Amino acid sequence: MEFLKNYKFNLSSDDIKNRIEKIQAVSKKYYQTEVLKNIFGLIDLTTLNSTDTIGKVEKMVEKVNKFTTVFSDMPNVAAICVYPSLVETVKNNLIDKNLGIASVAAGFPSSQTFLEIKTLESKLAVQKGATEVDIVISIGTFLSGDYQTVFNEIKAVKKAIGNAHLKVILESGILENPQKIWDASIIAMEAGADFIKTSTGKMQPAATLEAVYVMCLAINEFHKDSNKKIGLKPSGGISTGNQAIAYYAVVNEILGSDWLKPEFFRIGASSLANNLLSEIAALDSGSEVEVSYF
Repeated sequence: MEFLKNYKFNLSSDDIKNRIEKIQAVSKKYYQTEVLKNIFGLIDLTTLNSTDTIGKVEKMVEKVNKFTTVFSDMPNVAAICVYPSLVETVKNNLIDKNLGIASVAAGFPSSQTFLEIKTLESKLAVQKGATEVDIVISIGTFLSGDYQTVFNEIKAVKKAIGNAHLKVILESGILENPQKIWDASIIAMEAGADFIKTSTGKMQPAATLEAVYVMCLAINEFHKDSNKKIGLKPSGGISTGNQAIAYYAVVNEILGSDWLKPEFFRIGASSLANNLLSEIAALDSGSEVEVSYF
């Protein structure tokens, strides 16, 4: 694709590893209550299980509704992320309309379906109340070298969802090298992604610091070229404060503090919320505390 020639990438895996090690060496300074609270406010609280029900999602939304009453000194999560069939349940029960309602769509998690299905499912999710849509690139198509089809599909979904935010999942753990992560990032952004996201959480490896480092560099280059700020969402396997802080530190190092807010940085997680609450309580009290709110 012609526009890829405008985005040069020349780092080896070893280069990336060395740079991440330097960031990690100083990332411990972020392990403090205020940073953990900030990270909590970046969470897309997620349930994407085949056993999900209306009742389960209603209970999750009720917990979100009551959260700032129970934890008055904490920000709420950034969004709730569910399957398309449960979007309406979130919309009908969520009190704070400033919180995002995110839906996976477009044949999530495999993306192995017809483009007509991808666009229709994404459009229906928005009609039911989704303000954000998370889709997966056609990974097999991408790895076979057909970048144009991948671009066209993302662009078609973006058109179908209108003003809703589009998060494009690269499934970075199964892309073969940093160059492919870079190319997938650029293609997604050029096609209209509002966020690029590492993983579905359904395949291993999921999010990695190496992938996020490359994705941040791509976001930075795209911003220089277009003046558009694109968001980042690491997702999959991030369950502790220290793990989340490592990603926070990479984003801060490459993109700066402007990106450390829900408009441009999310973390997809299910268990991270309770673990952060526990770690914050432990820092405040000086002793180990287990919080199981969600």
